[in-house]
Amino acid sequence: MSQLSELNAISPVDGRYRSKTKNLAPYFSEEALIKYRVLIEVEYFIALCELPLPQLTDVDAKVFVPLREMYTKFSTEDALWIKETEKTTNHDVKAVEYFIKSKFDALGLEKYKEFIHFGLTSQDINNTAIPLSTKEAFENVYLPSLISLIQKLKELSIEWRGIPMLARTHGQPASPTVLGKEILVFVERLEEQMRLLFNVPFAAKFGGATGNYNAHKVAYPNTDWKQFGTDFVESSLGLHHSFPTTQIEHYDHFAAFFDALKRINTIIIDLDRDIWTYVSMDYFKQKIKAGEIGSSAMPHKVNPIDFENSEGNLGIANSIFEHLSAKLPISRLQRDLTDSTVLRNVGVPFGHTIIAFEATLKGLNKLVLNEPKFAEDLEKNWAVVAEAIQTILRREGYPNPYEALKDLTRTNSVINKESIHAFIETLNVSEDIKNELKQITPSNYLGI
Repeated sequence: MSQLSELNAISPVDGRYRSKTKNLAPYFSEEALIKYRVLIEVEYFIALCELPLPQLTDVDAKVFVPLREMYTKFSTEDALWIKETEKTTNHDVKAVEYFIKSKFDALGLEKYKEFIHFGLTSQDINNTAIPLSTKEAFENVYLPSLISLIQKLKELSIEWRGIPMLARTHGQPASPTVLGKEILVFVERLEEQMRLLFNVPFAAKFGGATGNYNAHKVAYPNTDWKQFGTDFVESSLGLHHSFPTTQIEHYDHFAAFFDALKRINTIIIDLDRDIWTYVSMDYFKQKIKAGEIGSSAMPHKVNPIDFENSEGNLGIANSIFEHLSAKLPISRLQRDLTDSTVLRNVGVPFGHTIIAFEATLKGLNKLVLNEPKFAEDLEKNWAVVAEAIQTILRREGYPNPYEALKDLTRTNSVINKESIHAFIETLNVSEDIKNELKQITPSNYLGI
């Protein structure tokens, strides 16, 4: 896309962020949708030949190669031909049918032309083309991007596994933790959602005008069309065959898929906000490139813009994923058209999601650990070892240990190593227990 085209794009997905979303174009652009429709029509005709139908028994299998080239070598010029034809037909799938028929003439297959789109409705094409394109976008673009982000988090969790950190619950100092472990929490959450996501099939409808193979059955009553449809969808296309259906796929699996993507995005929003907060606490500095400006007014600023960019894009993505999952499974009676216009927007939340993944990854790669700040915060918060002390005192049967520590930590204006050790000396316990208690520090009270 030219710079001028980017400047005139209505959506930033195809404008400002085009360089980050261009890998999705082969799956979600108008040209891509047309190409996938051609793929379905061609593969359907080949499947009829392999069934075989009596009128197609003399089709030479050698012709399957040039037939498949209609979509393997599909060009922008082919898409423009179909779009021009659509101006006359006012029907996008019919224009695809006419395109293939024109190619049949060139291949000497004129007498078989009426078996293109034989017995089908347009939704047999759309409800296979769109799940197939989404599946391939998921496998080829989305998953590699998400895996790269998870891999970076794994690396950081290992790199930072020896960094003690003051935890905060309700924004207040709490039992210390380890920075690497806190990063590992997000790894586990994301990987668990991926495991759930892999259990959601990409489902497709294929069964004629109202899902019953009416036209197929009346023309060839002795053929097992249900089995044919299942074989075609599952073996030829690699999708899950939904049956029975109305005229359209019921989209329940699609809804589950979008909900799963939304949950993954929500986890990354949580990550973005945590890292943003750590940056604001001076736990991290950020690498900058020469010439970069953080603020137009304040020269000293280096803002955590990557995490903010990610959060914003994930929010937009989730609002659209939520609409997709809530709307698509609802259709009046056997079919209304509301799913058609909505499905054309599937690529939009994918685009915002990929933009966000890259932004989070970019932000993580810019982080510079400010280790002294971690140690400083721990040293300022000796009160957090009170939990450890009172727990050991409980073990020893000491009377009212929680209350004793509560009085110390809430009434003493200065809680530090000296005041904690002074308190330990007042306890009526053995010297061995006192020594055990004195070994506890905010930096080593880290649990597992």
